[in-house]
Amino acid sequence: MPMENDVIENIVIVGGGSAGWVAAGVIASEFVDSDHKAVSVTLVESPDVKTIGVGEGTWPTMRTTLQKIGLAETEFLKECAASFKQGTKFIGWVTGDDDDSYYHPFTAPAGYAGFNLAPYWLEQKDRVSFVNAVSVQGHLCDRGLAPKQHSTPEYAAVANYAYHLDAGKFAELLKRHCTAKLGVRHVLDHVTCINGGPDQNIQSVSTKNHGDIGGDIFIDCTGFGSMLLGKHFGIPYCEKKSILFNDSALAMQIDYTEHSSPIASQTLSTAQSAGWIWDIGLTTRRGIGYTYSSEHTNDDDAIESLRSYILQSGGMPAEPFEPRKIVFRPGHREKFWHRNCVAVGMSAGFLEPLEASALVLVELAAKMISEELPANHRVMEIVAKRYNEKFLYRWDRIIDFLKLHYVLSRRTDSDFWIDNRRDESIPDSLQELLALWKYQSPGHRDFSQIEEVFSAASYQYILYGMGFETTPRSNARQARNAGKAQQLFIENMKNANKIMANLPTNRELLNQIGQSGLPTANVG
Repeated sequence: MPMENDVIENIVIVGGGSAGWVAAGVIASEFVDSDHKAVSVTLVESPDVKTIGVGEGTWPTMRTTLQKIGLAETEFLKECAASFKQGTKFIGWVTGDDDDSYYHPFTAPAGYAGFNLAPYWLEQKDRVSFVNAVSVQGHLCDRGLAPKQHSTPEYAAVANYAYHLDAGKFAELLKRHCTAKLGVRHVLDHVTCINGGPDQNIQSVSTKNHGDIGGDIFIDCTGFGSMLLGKHFGIPYCEKKSILFNDSALAMQIDYTEHSSPIASQTLSTAQSAGWIWDIGLTTRRGIGYTYSSEHTNDDDAIESLRSYILQSGGMPAEPFEPRKIVFRPGHREKFWHRNCVAVGMSAGFLEPLEASALVLVELAAKMISEELPANHRVMEIVAKRYNEKFLYRWDRIIDFLKLHYVLSRRTDSDFWIDNRRDESIPDSLQELLALWKYQSPGHRDFSQIEEVFSAASYQYILYGMGFETTPRSNARQARNAGKAQQLFIENMKNANKIMANLPTNRELLNQIGQSGLPTANVG
């Protein structure tokens, strides 16, 4: 039994998939270059559990994560059939009319670090969309252009980007990299028992063929089952279905009609009567799925909605048409770090695939665990408290942000959209912000954390993409800065025209990378 001042040396991750292997890679890479192996990482994975792969979208943070673990971008793109993602295009979310669409891009508004352009755009909102006034990325996505050139080094960008990826292939690549390059021990076996009482630290996990595997910290990556934090420790689950209604998904893979078919530079999110359909373009196929509320439709109608979308979008659904169904409870654990156990990924919670928040939460969790790994058991409780406070804040903010998309809709064609706007389904925190933003645009002071998952810029793109009305009070400062704002608008348009003339399409760049790769990151 470990003493209270025992040094933390052995990390055991239970469960694989994207969550388990991202956590393994990030933690192992934090210590791999030390003079001696201060921390060992073991990942125990059942041979029978497959990657769920609901979401195949990431955030730009993934570029930093892949760099940190030492994975070449060219290898990643090739091995995971990955493509470049520059944001999300929302179709039909506001009114459902034919011209109803807007973007949430990854590039922040021009001058965003020290200047808020939104109030100045409001004066000309009838002439230009918010995204085109303050960013180049809507133009790039409209034309299917890539976020960089073939000569741009790995992980560098002309326009900010993330990836679409094959979740199963991603987990396999991470597994090979972590075991071969980062010293992660991989145990392929069934966990049969968690050893340690519910009011004690976990001492070890028992496996069918490898005996007991002991550790100082155990990371629960066992998915919805939450074998360690949920079942063993009994940490309650905070359900959020009263806020976010979607609890089901139908997912499938569709071939391109031709090998040269364009690859979209963004996730397509198309509103339906009881939810929305995602459409993600990889290099070899499209990943398409319908996430919906089981209280507002049934499975048969959902399947027909998905089939209809595929036909209308130029795809050929397989026959028999049998999408994979996934059922989930939107919500999260009451806390995420208890004693010497931390839940990461779906064992910590899951809301819905909207805005690809699942993988970025895994990245942030792995980053904080690796950077603030407690030195010994005596300080673990302090670290756990800090971790829980930060991640409870993050989950609350993500819930607000996802709900924002539904609250701002003006659709009246189904109960799903009408019910989403009922006051009782909207968190008080979001209602307060919406009341404030009627008179001032979102800004840095509205959010307190340095590493916000969704910054004020993201709120601006959703609010003004969906036609939210802000009527700011005029003031002397705004008048003084009008010239600077106009200059930023002009420079943004010049920059957009320049960039568009020199970028290949997403498909063209990915084909080039497939043939000759990207320059390594140290190329000037």
